[in-house]
Amino acid sequence: MAAPGVRSCSLSGLLPAQTSLEYALLDAVTQEEKDSLVYQYLQKVDGWEQDLSVPEFPEGLEWLNTEEPISVYKDLCGKVVVLDFFTYCCINCIHLLPDLHALEQAYSDKGPNPGRKDGIFSESTFNSPQGVAIKNNTIYVADTENHLIRKIDLEAKMVSTVAGIGIQGTDKEGGAKGEHQPISSPWDVVFGTSGSEVQRDDILWIAMAGTHQIWALLLDCGRLPKKNELKKGTCLRFAGSGNEENRNNAYPHKAGFAQPSGLTLASEEPWSCLFVADSESSTVRTVSLKDGAVKHLVGGERDPTNLFAFGDVDGVGISAKLQHPLGVTWDRKRNLLYVADSYNHKIKVVDPKTKNCTTLAGTGDPRNVTSSSFTESTFNEPGGLCIGENGQLLYVADTNNHQIKVMDLETKMISVLPVFRSENAVVDGPFPVEKRKTLPRLPKSAQGITLSPVAASPGQTLQFKLRLDLPSGTKLTEGAPSCWFLTAEGSEWLLQGQTPSGEIESISNQPTISLQIPGDCLSLEAVISIRVFLYYCSADSSACMMKGILFSQPLQITDIQKDCIAPVELKYVF
Repeated sequence: MAAPGVRSCSLSGLLPAQTSLEYALLDAVTQEEKDSLVYQYLQKVDGWEQDLSVPEFPEGLEWLNTEEPISVYKDLCGKVVVLDFFTYCCINCIHLLPDLHALEQAYSDKGPNPGRKDGIFSESTFNSPQGVAIKNNTIYVADTENHLIRKIDLEAKMVSTVAGIGIQGTDKEGGAKGEHQPISSPWDVVFGTSGSEVQRDDILWIAMAGTHQIWALLLDCGRLPKKNELKKGTCLRFAGSGNEENRNNAYPHKAGFAQPSGLTLASEEPWSCLFVADSESSTVRTVSLKDGAVKHLVGGERDPTNLFAFGDVDGVGISAKLQHPLGVTWDRKRNLLYVADSYNHKIKVVDPKTKNCTTLAGTGDPRNVTSSSFTESTFNEPGGLCIGENGQLLYVADTNNHQIKVMDLETKMISVLPVFRSENAVVDGPFPVEKRKTLPRLPKSAQGITLSPVAASPGQTLQFKLRLDLPSGTKLTEGAPSCWFLTAEGSEWLLQGQTPSGEIESISNQPTISLQIPGDCLSLEAVISIRVFLYYCSADSSACMMKGILFSQPLQITDIQKDCIAPVELKYVF
């Protein structure tokens, strides 16, 4: 990569040589031939008189997993850079991750925390686990990128492997005992019952996204539809040919799925089926528990090879449109199916009797807008659903907002579930030491204001309304990051699952900062600090400056429930 100012040619000059390499690699037979061709290609490019000029990243891009925007010449010059065009919910893209991980491990100076170790909680490791199924004191986990099904024993506090060998399998039939049976990217699991009349939960149904199939793991001796008696531990294909398609068929092995990602069971009559969120075909399908027949419910289109019939349309059957649904859950109380319509940022509800599919919650705006009503709520690629035992609460994994949202199906209100990390409950290996984000330092001239104490009870939400005034004849500096930060020194548990910072984009429309008191409080007194940084200029932009202020809010935690707490106004004139 050429440094700035060095005589160079554009990337378009690379195309003829790279095209020749690609065709030569197609004709190569052995790995040695391929390695030799790549080496010759690199020698040719390295021997060019002029270096290649790589364009700088444009300004204004959104960056993930970086503390600041990356510059080609400041940060990457002199390094080998792999550019991978990636859709993170595409199973084929996910299957490329091991190669990228291997490169990262080989050339990184850091962490990788993922692993596949069984054993006690504090030593066990997973790799991008997705779905779980819970019964009594046992949790079964779809350990997706390890290509395993894991078992967590909450009494013994042990993790073990019950299916898979730890590398991606290509077997589309199965039939071996679980720990000897290769599997591929299991995405979700749900309990079921074999041919017995008694509800025994002796089958673990698996959405096998990697081979586009539905599999079964026998947790006890039992029988699948149209199968002979099977031994405990047998792991085998139940439905799906393995071809990536949207094909429905009365014969389960002739049906086709496209990255099945979510499962839920409706064992009662007249349903007696598995509901499947088939993400890449943007459909919801059913698999009969009586004969394995695969049928269409909503979404997609009639052509089984068209995996691009997606959209955001409420409707009946095939006229309804979804986009990459990842989760489903069955409401046996109301006989309704809830769907995490991930790429539409919505929760949909389906009546399987009429095949009517409508939006239950979510505006489609991926921003995390605070609202307690279904109609005004927002999600960002929700990836999982679970309904409470009494059928009142629907729990939503709001993936890209890093929150669990709780939907009350009776009051039609939404709240955020506080999530805490217990110091002694470590399942997914030792927690990595995360690099703390450095808070901007308040200027020495910043004023400190201590507010009157506020009493609140667990579960209540405090609101802080910014009411800041700039000097006359000034305005916020365009493009400068005027912002606020929440901290709670010595009481960090208060901020778990909260939004700790935000931007101030307008003085005329200043944000309201929300803080929900956790359900389990570790102390009865705490102090919340709100740091505010404002960048402003004179009207003609001839002079600009940064000012800051620190608000300290003492909290008193009480068991006495109040109907509501008046918002706290944070007033200051600069």
